[in-house]
Order: sequence, then structure tokens, then C-alpha cells
Amino acid sequence: MRIAFDLGHGGDPAPYLNRAAALAQEYQLDFLEIVSSDGSIVSSAQWPARFGYKEAAVTGANRMPFLKEEVLPDGSTQIGLFAVHAVRGGEKTVYLVGGTRLDREFLMSLPALAGTQIFLYRSFNAGFDAHGLVGVKGNVGNAAPYQSLINQSRASGQDSNAVVYPSGNLEDSVDVTAIPLKAADGTVMAVLIVANSRRGMVEVQQHIKAIAYGVAGGGILFAIAASLWIAARVSRPIEQLARAAGEVADGRWETRVSVGSHDEVGMLANSFNRMTSQLVEQRERLVQAERVAAWRELARRLAHELNNPLFPLQLTVENLVRSRHLPQEQCDEIFAESAATLMAEIANLKTIVARFSDFSKMPKPQESNLDVREVMQRVLVLFSPTLDQREQPITLKTQIAPDPLMVSADAELLHRALSNLVLNAIDAMPDGGTLTAVAARKGDVVQISISDTGTGLTPEECQRLFTPYYTTKQHGTGLGLAIVQSVVADHHGTITVESIQGSGATFVIELPALPIASEARA
Repeated sequence: MRIAFDLGHGGDPAPYLNRAAALAQEYQLDFLEIVSSDGSIVSSAQWPARFGYKEAAVTGANRMPFLKEEVLPDGSTQIGLFAVHAVRGGEKTVYLVGGTRLDREFLMSLPALAGTQIFLYRSFNAGFDAHGLVGVKGNVGNAAPYQSLINQSRASGQDSNAVVYPSGNLEDSVDVTAIPLKAADGTVMAVLIVANSRRGMVEVQQHIKAIAYGVAGGGILFAIAASLWIAARVSRPIEQLARAAGEVADGRWETRVSVGSHDEVGMLANSFNRMTSQLVEQRERLVQAERVAAWRELARRLAHELNNPLFPLQLTVENLVRSRHLPQEQCDEIFAESAATLMAEIANLKTIVARFSDFSKMPKPQESNLDVREVMQRVLVLFSPTLDQREQPITLKTQIAPDPLMVSADAELLHRALSNLVLNAIDAMPDGGTLTAVAARKGDVVQISISDTGTGLTPEECQRLFTPYYTTKQHGTGLGLAIVQSVVADHHGTITVESIQGSGATFVIELPALPIASEARA
């Protein structure tokens, strides 16, 4: 005010040349100029030689603080934050233009919360200058992560926000806001960077994740424990019941399961044990009934088969008794005829008894590795003359594979079974026809089929054909096909019949095949 009063009354401004420097030091200002009402600099703290120069800033007296680029005596420039204040002394006014540099000390003067960092980017180059970014500790060594955000703020003149990873670690990431600092004409002169650490938030997130993982792990352990409990309580008893049911299906009807609880599973186990007990009792009754039925059927068949030769034997013996009263010549003739009849019927009785005896004592197979083709050839060679000598000849066709058909079997029993099938086929074609023999490998089995072109079989006959003592012939014991089925079953094979009435029948045997040489080596 004194300077304004002196200047207003014609005083000399020279005595005040160094006044601005003293005031700047007293009030800790980096820049301070005292300017007269006409805009002439009376005193300048940063550049005393500017005495008398015009200062354009006074035209906006009492306005809001502003940024300005200040030129220093050494030719360098500094960006400062300035304010203008008018002081009246009498009729005259002087202006105080004071400011502070935007540098490290300026940043230190700004209040900042814990975890918050403040940087200032100052550069007058168009491109990004890494050395232009400073913090409270001086130049920032790693300015590259902030480059895109600074450039965006400089280009748009607006605040920019982003998450920056200075070290590349999630814990060191910061939420950054870039605030452009503009001059009076709107030019961005600097960018203020406010970086808030995300470490606390990241640690909280990781803590939440750890808790979530812990809860998930506990849930998994609980689920495993629950599943084990359920397995011990429910699944395992059910598995035992399933295995026991399989054993019962395989014929082990005495199978039992342990009862370890009194719940529904325990009741199910008790019911299963009662069922198997009843099955055993019913099996025993059924076996007894089957034995009685078998003996009755055997007795009926024996009575039927033995009755046929007994009647001629009875007549022959009666003729012999009556021939005693006839003349010697007639008696001798009747005796010779009767003796021949007796011998024939006795031979027939021996044949019947022998067949029943063979079926009752089927020998156990003496298995060895053999080629089915050789057994087939022996059977066909044996019956070939019979086919040619019949009044109504039978044509023989064969389809036997060229490669070995190896099985593990008893050669004699297999020969016997195939012979029975060929004999049945021949008997089924009294008026002649075609007999077809086929042998080939089908996957893991050797398949043998004997076909005829006879009258065929009804569905009912196909179902009962392998039953002992059942026959469709006028003369026969009904044991031939039963013997064939027994032989095939003893060799772990199967036999089936396919027939259409009026178009013949085909008997198919399947036996487990031995691996061929290449498979065995593999």
C-alpha cells in the first residue's frame, strides 16, 4: 500500500527494485512481481532485470489462479501456478503477481492419504518424455506404464482414468486419474497424476478367494465324506445284493447277504435271503419232481421200446409150442423160422438196451487241439457210399473253409455227434434230396451246420427236439439229438435248429475257436 501511495504521488519506483525478492522470501513464494497500474514491472523477484517491462497478467486482477510458463534469467522455463492481487494506496493501485513452481516441493505440499501417490508430468515436447514425470521423491524411474494415460489426457484435455500395473504384479496395481492442467488459453501445460493403491482391495479379494476356496474345499471334503457314508450305508449293500443276485442267476442258490441295518436296505437284504431260501426249497422239490417225471418217462419209453420186440417174441414162442403136435417136417420148418425171428428180436432188444446204456453213461470229453475239417471229412467219407447206393440218391454239397478250424474237443465224441446229425438228415429225405455240410470260423467260434431238404419241422417240434426220448420218427429211441446236445454242451458250445416246414432243416453247432497262430504270437 505504501508503494501504491508513493507511486500515486509521483514517487520514484527505483527504491523498490529489490522489494519483490524480500517479500517472496518472506512469504515463501517462487515467483513474485510488483506491477504498477499501467502494467509496468516495479520489482521482480525471479528476474530483477525485467524492471519497467510490461506484465500482461495484471489485466485479470482478482481472478482465479492460473498456470503460466515463466522464463528465467538463465533461459530456462518453469511452469508456475500464479494468482494476481490488486492493492490500492490512495488513488493508485499496484498489483502483486505471485506464484509457485510446479515441482517436487509443490507435490510435497499437497495433502495425500495413505496409499496415494501424486505425480506431475511436465513437458513441452509433442511426444512423451519419460523424464518429464516427477514425484515427491524426484523423477519416476518407470514412467512407461503411465504413458498411454498421460497422452490420452493431453490429447483430450479431459480427466482420464485407468488401472495401471507399474511392476506387473496384481498387488502393486493402482487406480490412476490423470488431471490435465491448462493455461489461460486452454493449452494443457502439465498433467497431475493421482494414483491410489489397490493393494488393500487386492488383498481383500485374495482373502475372499482364500475363504471361498476354503469353503469349497470344505464342501468337497464334506461331499466326499457324505458319499463315503452313503456308499457304506446304501451303495455297498446294494452292490452286495447285485453280486448275490448274479450268483443266484449263475446257479448258486444258497447265496446269502449279510444284514447290517434295520432300514429299507436291511429289509431288502432280509427279503433277498428269504427268497433264496424259498428258491432252494423249491429247487429241491422241483428236482424231486423232475426225477420222478424222468423215471416215469424212462419207464414209459422202456415199456414202449421193449413192448415192440416182446410181442413178436411171444407169438414166436406160442408157434413153437403148437409146432410140437405137427408132423416132424412142419415142426422143423416152423422151428427154423421161429429161431430166426427170436434171434432178430433179441438183437433188437440188445440195440435198445445199448442205446439207453450209452445215454446214461456219456463219457467225459478227453479234449485235445484238433481241426474240425478233419473230423468233418471222416464223417462225410463214412456216409458217402450210403448216399450213392440209395434208391433215391442224395446229393452231398460241402462248404468247408480252406484255413484250419482249430478247437479244443474230443475227436471221437465230436465224430459221434456229427454222425448223428448226418443220419438224421438222411432219414429226413426218404425221397432223396441234398445234404449240405458247412464249416467256417465266425469271429471267436467255429460254426458247423448240417442241412437237409426234407419235410422240415414245426415250431413245436423244434422246441422239443433235443428233449430226451422225444422223436418224430416211427422207429427211434429219441436219444440221438439228446446225445448230440450233451456232447456239444460238454465242449462249452451251443446247438440250434432252424427249419421251415416243407423246406428242410438246418442244425448249427458253435464251438469256441482256438486263437490262430498270428493271434497267439501277438
